Amino acid sequence: MANSTSIKEKELFGHPIGLFILFFTEMWERFSFYGMKALLIFYLTKYHLFSDSAGNLLIGSYAALVYAVPVIGGFIADKYLGFRKAIVFGGIMLVLGHLGMAYEGNAATESMTGEITRDNTALQVFYFSLALIILGVGFLKANISSLVGELYKVGDKRRDSGFTIFYMGINLGSFLATIICVWLGEEYGWSYGFGAAGVGMALGLTTFIVGKKYLMGKGESSAPELLNKVTFGIKNEWLIYLASILSTVVFWQMVQRHEAVSMSLMIAGAASVIYIVYYAVTELDKVARQQLFALTILIVFTVIFWALFEQAYTSLNLFADRVLDRGEIAAGTFLSLNALFIILLAPVFAWLWVKLGKYNPNTAVKFSLALILVGLGFGSLVLGINASGLGKVAIFWLVITYFLHTCGELCLSPVGLSAVTKLSPPKIVGFMMGVWFLATASSEFIASILANIASVDTSNGTAPDLGLAKESYLQLFEYLLYTGVGFGILLLALSPLVKKMMHGVDVDESGEDEILIEEKH
Repeated sequence: MANSTSIKEKELFGHPIGLFILFFTEMWERFSFYGMKALLIFYLTKYHLFSDSAGNLLIGSYAALVYAVPVIGGFIADKYLGFRKAIVFGGIMLVLGHLGMAYEGNAATESMTGEITRDNTALQVFYFSLALIILGVGFLKANISSLVGELYKVGDKRRDSGFTIFYMGINLGSFLATIICVWLGEEYGWSYGFGAAGVGMALGLTTFIVGKKYLMGKGESSAPELLNKVTFGIKNEWLIYLASILSTVVFWQMVQRHEAVSMSLMIAGAASVIYIVYYAVTELDKVARQQLFALTILIVFTVIFWALFEQAYTSLNLFADRVLDRGEIAAGTFLSLNALFIILLAPVFAWLWVKLGKYNPNTAVKFSLALILVGLGFGSLVLGINASGLGKVAIFWLVITYFLHTCGELCLSPVGLSAVTKLSPPKIVGFMMGVWFLATASSEFIASILANIASVDTSNGTAPDLGLAKESYLQLFEYLLYTGVGFGILLLALSPLVKKMMHGVDVDESGEDEILIEEKH
């Protein structure tokens, strides 16, 4: 018992050691996720010879499911498994999925008449591997973020900075992945890049299992008796795992059918809104109800932000490959700029929010700044294309884009994760974290549709006409510039109302958060 107490009391850099276990778990999980994602559009368009539109939509469907399934994973963890078991199960599925991606099969070929022959067996293995990854992220992503929030007591001023540190782990993994996996994929073959992503996930799972003792007993099941109960001769816990594994058959088919994903997102979104309203009306008092509605408004605006931001893995990645004057630098390597800027700037933003004190912008204002910044990022590319004449666009303009996008992300995402844990009623924190990722899922699908504005006709995976490509990307980036800035200004105008609905939860004064959360019970 004494040893257990000493472990609970241990800290590192002023935070619970458990935060850093989660930091490294998430770092390696994101290494695997972003390493694979950085290669995906090039793998589809250059190896399997997908059109831009087909490649964008496949990535959109996959990414949408990756972020939608945490709604279910969060609910199952809340009600049955607990965060820890859900994370371990998700990690195992991710290892299997990423290793499956290492099987690439035969490259597609294009005949003189334009007919394309593809290795359909390899593609089906690829789709099933994506299904395993979708299931794995569904059980891991929302729950590991919720577990970060559980490490801090109510009203703990370190919570926001803890989430920022955690968020740096995500981006350290992303940075390493876009350097290592892209290099392996480009130099040695796709299987090496995807295989390295699988190894990264295995390291993340090992870190989490070994570091369990530092989680201070958090994240355990709230219904252990129910899990141990036997149904049809099998423990309920194993029935949950079995049913979840069988769901990969559904994801396997859905990732290939964009219309099914679109319809599912609309149904899931509508059901989530109905449940939020029902829970707010039947279970919460006035203060807690308005806080939940304020959070819902913020989540809606995140859809617009991520729809613009997530162009990075489709239109921006192809733009870097085809239009950027990049010399010998692999196009996917530029994705590391976002992660690098976050690693450099996250401590600055964490310091800034504290330093501003009573002048610290409320969450709604930070979200509006994020939207404006992501829009201005595309404005940089508009200037770059117009300044390039008949040649390719200078690297400088894309660097500015990623810098502005990163500043926008730091205004929204770490603060947003913290807002979910602070504004959600305690009994549905996992569900609301899932809704946060469901909003991201919707934006991922919207992002793929937006990316198709800049679709370019290709031959054997290359775009032959530079002028036409530049014109297509210019049209897209102008549209995204106006969208980001416009919605940012709209939210800025609404921010006083949203702040009022939060009832002071943004204010980091001692005890205030504790009082508000106690009222939610």
